[in-house]
Amino acid sequence: MGERDLDRRDGCRMMGQHQIHRGMGMKAMILAAGRGERMRPLTDTNPKPLLRAGGMALIEYQLKALACAGIKELVINHAHLGSHIEAALGDGSDYGIAITYSPEATALETGGGILQALPQLTPGPFIVVNGDVWTDYPFERLPPEPEGLAHLVLVDNPGHHCEGDFALHGSRVMAEGARLTFSGIGVYRPELFEGCEPGAFPLGPLLRRAIGAGRVTGEHYRGRWMDIGTPERLAELDRILTAEIESP
Repeated sequence: MGERDLDRRDGCRMMGQHQIHRGMGMKAMILAAGRGERMRPLTDTNPKPLLRAGGMALIEYQLKALACAGIKELVINHAHLGSHIEAALGDGSDYGIAITYSPEATALETGGGILQALPQLTPGPFIVVNGDVWTDYPFERLPPEPEGLAHLVLVDNPGHHCEGDFALHGSRVMAEGARLTFSGIGVYRPELFEGCEPGAFPLGPLLRRAIGAGRVTGEHYRGRWMDIGTPERLAELDRILTAEIESP
């Protein structure tokens, strides 16, 4: 095992994982094009994915976790201060993962951003992760071939989103019932985007249509997950991670 593999293995331990998983053939995408209005003034000079907690940029935690899961190819979209992201992460070789970028002249929202990047992600199902979440979710658990058009990771409702998003009945995601929060982690088939036109549009309506057709599966993850949408939540995550680093 080379020096870089040893560094990656240590990174996996930091993320709560014990080894690098081999052979996960899917590609992945991190959504990093948002302006981060609620994070201003922090995002006036720095894109939100590069904001730091526990001594590391938010997006670096995701890069390391995806690499630990065996992901080899990653697409990152960007708009606001996107050149900063490319300068910080480069081609991904420092993380053991090959990064390509999908720049957007103006932000295309979640659905439009994924649609633009489809040629870089297909032909098979692919993983998408919101760039403003932190989690210890083990990405190797995701199904490489979801039963329907999508597979969503749901989490307990945080205090700032008590109403939740979707219900889970067994492994089937439903619109009605006791709702959980969509974590921003999912596996999607390209067919989910059939008929979509280029431009800015959200992912939510596509998911709701597929859920209504009974073509979305899901899981309830009970581990650690945070939506880093405000400076206060970023500071809270920084306190948690710094305390863990400093604890004997």
